[in-house]
Parts: sequence; structure tokens; C-alpha cells
Amino acid sequence: MSAQGAQATAPPVGVIGALPVLDRFLPVWIIAAMGAGLLLGRLVPGLDAALDAVKIGEISLPIALGLLLMMYPVLAKVRYDRLGTVTGDRRLLISSLLLNWVLGPALMFALAWVFLPDLPEYRTGLIIVGLARCIAMVLIWNDLACGHREAAAVLVALNSVFQVIAFGALGWFYLQVLPGWLGLPQSALEVSAFDIAFYVLVFLGIPLLAGYASRKLGERARGRTWYEQRFLPRIGQIALYGLLFTIVILFALQGHTITSQPGDVARIALPLLAYFALMWGGGFLTGKAIGLPYDKTTTLAFTAAGNNFELAIAVAVGVFGITSGQALAGVVGPLIEVPVLVALVYVSLAGRPPFTAKEPVRA
Repeated sequence: MSAQGAQATAPPVGVIGALPVLDRFLPVWIIAAMGAGLLLGRLVPGLDAALDAVKIGEISLPIALGLLLMMYPVLAKVRYDRLGTVTGDRRLLISSLLLNWVLGPALMFALAWVFLPDLPEYRTGLIIVGLARCIAMVLIWNDLACGHREAAAVLVALNSVFQVIAFGALGWFYLQVLPGWLGLPQSALEVSAFDIAFYVLVFLGIPLLAGYASRKLGERARGRTWYEQRFLPRIGQIALYGLLFTIVILFALQGHTITSQPGDVARIALPLLAYFALMWGGGFLTGKAIGLPYDKTTTLAFTAAGNNFELAIAVAVGVFGITSGQALAGVVGPLIEVPVLVALVYVSLAGRPPFTAKEPVRA
């Protein structure tokens, strides 16, 4: 985000007011993109089939393109020579691992059973969403909330490694082992670690490599000043255009499903709302409690609250089928996550003054 370099100690209204028009009215654009996608999906016959015809695994190529456009500019902003200052911060790393891989899946499991005890397909879909930790959109929310870019890059990479290693094992635990211990109905989840690694490579590896190469080659050729003051502003808005494009495509693909089952969507939405609010709030309070500065606290909160919806949808579709209740639960995930986390960007900025009053300005 172009305004992040000017992280002053002004009240949040000043921060928001300094944003470019596209950033400042982001909720409006996102709601419009969601509405446009839903209308396109309902009004244009065969559009969803056409968009879904070209795939990477179980993910539509247009969605993949939007995600890559969305992530590249953010990762190009990362100062990779500063990553060492993040990897040495044990408070941040341990807190993130506990929030993402202990609290997050357990909380979603509990919420799914509390809100959907009579709907096993949707319940399973929500548990899958809880297991898919975020590696994509969280970079956008973190950047908009003036979070720590290098910390976000490290935590996203850490989540990616754990996702490959732990996703299948946690799925087995939360869908079979734990329900068995509690005397609850069980379900199975057969998912390949290779498939998960492939999605991580596509959605994180490619934009990360492109961002790193841009930074290294740009600074080597023209210097850091040119790179950060001339090059980055030119590509900065691509991330938000990519986000809006992704939302339009996603909702166009699933518009008919979402609008034809409003009651089911509402049932699925309630535990998701609780989940995102509790995870973000827990992350923010944890960061403040252990003495992290605002930018790292914000990064901790958003990486805890966000989920990898593209992986969750792919797994649900691949294992249970595109018309399954599990797939619908995965689709409803971004329907709720996007507007909620946009709102939390503004909540985060509003909670910034108590931190910035005690902190030096970060360049």
C-alpha cells in the first residue's frame, strides 16, 4: 500500500484519510465486486462452466491469475535483507504457530459442532476451512493495515511449510480421532501431501520468487531509492486490482450456488463470523500482551484470522465433489472472510494510537 511508508503517530482518521481513493473506499469496491460476481454468475448462462473449464488442479485458472496479481506487488515490497530480524523473534513465531496450528483448528472444530450439529457435510467443510491456514489474501490485509511486511512474509512461509506437513494429519485428527474420543460421528479426509505442496508452490512460490527477483534485480540495477520511490508506486495498485478481479471471478463461479441456498449460507456464515472475530481478536490481544509493536501485532492477528480458501475449496471439491455440502462451506468462507477482514483492517488502524505513541516511526 503506498501509504505504508508514512507510518506516523496521527490518529486513525488521519491514516485512513491519507490513503489513495482506491484504498480508502476499499469496502465499497469489494462489495461492488462481490455483487458484480454474483450477478454475472446468475445472469450469464454458462459463465461459471466457462470460467471453471481451465484449471490448475481443482482451482480455476482465472482465480489463480488473480491471486498471483494480488500477491506479487506485496511480495515485491518486502525487504528481504530484513527477514533475519523476524526469524529471530521467538515471541512472534511461537505465538503464530500456536494460534494457527493449535487454537485455529480447535476453535473451528468447536464452532462447527456448536452451530451445525445437524449438518455433517457443512460441518466437515468448515473444519477443512479451519485447517487451511492463510498464505494469500492475508498479505493484502496486512499491508492495508500497515502491518510488518517482512514478518508477514516469514509467517506465511512458515504456515506454508506446516500446511504441507500437518494438513492431512490434522484432518485425520479432527474428523476421525477427536470425534471418536468424544462419541461423535466421524468422517474421512483423504488428501495428498503432494497436492497441498503443489497449491503452496503455485499460490506462494511463484509470486514470492517474482517479488524477490524484482527487489534484487531492481536494487542492483537502479538502487533502493529508485526501486522504492519509483518502481513500487507503479505496481502498488495491481495488488488491489488483482484482489477485486479475484473476488468477481470467485463469486461469478459460485453465484448460483450461493444465491440458490440462502438459508444454508446463513447457517454456515454464523460460525465463520465468530471464528474470524475470535481469531483476529485473540491474535491482536496476544501481540499486545507479549509486548509486540503495532506492526507485528497486526501481522500476528491477520495471519491468525485468515484462511487459505483456495486450498479449502480445492480439497473439498477433490474429495467430496463440486456439488457437495463440504464444497459449499468452502465457498462461503471467502464470502464471509473478505468483508469481515476488510472491516478488521479499519479496526486495526483505529487501535494503532496506543502503540504508536510509544514507538519510533518505521521506515
